[in-house]
Amino acid sequence: MALALGATVVAGLLRTGAGPVVAFLAAAAALSLMAVVVGHATDQLGSRMSPGATGVLQSALGNLPELMVCIFSLRAGLMDVVKGALVGSILANSVLVLGLAVLFGGLKHGTQRFHSGPPRMIAILMLLACTALVMPTLAFELHTPAAAHESSLSLVCSVVLLLVFLASLSFFLKGNPAVTPEESGEKHAGWPLWLALVILALSGVGAAFVSEWFVAALEPATKSMGISEAFTGFVIVAIAGNAIENLVGIQLAMKNKPDYAMSVILNSSLQIALALVPVLVMASFFVGPAPMTLVLSPLLVTALIFAALIPALIVFDGETIWLEGAALVGLYVLIAAAFWWG
Repeated sequence: MALALGATVVAGLLRTGAGPVVAFLAAAAALSLMAVVVGHATDQLGSRMSPGATGVLQSALGNLPELMVCIFSLRAGLMDVVKGALVGSILANSVLVLGLAVLFGGLKHGTQRFHSGPPRMIAILMLLACTALVMPTLAFELHTPAAAHESSLSLVCSVVLLLVFLASLSFFLKGNPAVTPEESGEKHAGWPLWLALVILALSGVGAAFVSEWFVAALEPATKSMGISEAFTGFVIVAIAGNAIENLVGIQLAMKNKPDYAMSVILNSSLQIALALVPVLVMASFFVGPAPMTLVLSPLLVTALIFAALIPALIVFDGETIWLEGAALVGLYVLIAAAFWWG
């Protein structure tokens, strides 16, 4: 907490007195540390709740920093950054984080086995969600009559995705051990309830300020460094906004808890596709200069398809080895490189 607070103060001081690159890097570091603090506070609060409710709470609050960044980006009219960040977050969790978890978990424990049923269900929901996200792009590129109504079609897709998300909550709240944490004898160093709530509230406020500074420095910093807007959203914003899931999923795999690791990693991508994307599409009608549509570039569509298909192939047989993880990390680097120039 102290480290995150110090980084936030430094980011606040540097946002006016330093160059855009330094201000941007300081805000990115503060945002990542703030995400970790939100994760710790959520974990402490969740220790007093049922496992199912803890899983839902962790998914919701874990995406809080990214939600803040995307809302401020929408307000600034950075639609490409938001689209890139959303697809990049899904791909980062489904390919990069999954790959790192499989790689490090496999190197430490050998072949890791898990119950494949629930992860397969999450992968199927992800395939359906990505199909819905791609439909506006297909309608636009194929010049169908719906192409003239891309905002309305995007809104319809968003409503359907949110309804599917609400329907899926009953499954996650039932406490399936492959989807939510198992009850164990391990106890957290109990924070008082009031402290967890206060830190969570302060972290949320801090995340809002840091996100605004991050977005304000985003455009001048990326121009100064020669980084494209597409790469910034797809890689930098996506990874910075998902620090919690990135760390937790890898740590669980290294603790030889592959069922829980798969759940956290795949669930994070699913929550972004089913909830975060629709919420931002709807929010864009009120906070942005123009509504954000789900019409994506061909590269983003391809990345989205990979993000849906690859996890399904990985979890199908219920076991992983380190080489699969190495291949996934390499694939992510190749896809990210394709966005370097825009």
